[in-house]
Amino acid sequence: MSDRPDSRLRHLWRGPFTDPELTGLHARAFGHPPDNAGWWARVSAHSLGWVCARRGTALAGFVNVAWDGGAHAFLLDTAVEPDLQRSRVGTGLIAAAVEGARAARCQWLHVDFEPHLSDFYLGACGMRPTRAGLLALCGEPRGEGPRTDVSG
Repeated sequence: MSDRPDSRLRHLWRGPFTDPELTGLHARAFGHPPDNAGWWARVSAHSLGWVCARRGTALAGFVNVAWDGGAHAFLLDTAVEPDLQRSRVGTGLIAAAVEGARAARCQWLHVDFEPHLSDFYLGACGMRPTRAGLLALCGEPRGEGPRTDVSG
């Protein structure tokens, strides 16, 4: 990896993308078969914004920035082409997402991630660790859900 930025790489807030190119990128980045997720309809209707990383004309990376309509924004589906991982594409995605959330006057930017991504989010992107909870609503592993035998 070179320390010099790739001059062909652009990070675009609310950049254009097609469903087939994002479906393919997501499948390659997360190692699953492509699906018909309908990315454009979902993201354009429900998100504060998103960032597309383009290397030339090719989609090299993507992150979705969801929000609560107020102070909190959330990073979802951060994806980078496998052969471009660890080449600053991802940190550029997050930096552009931070700028977009700040411009919308969000006060907090949240992300949850698997332990092997700690160096990326906590180190390279400057986020701080927090405690959070997760409950699977379908599939495995399944959480037990809220306890009904306690008050409050």
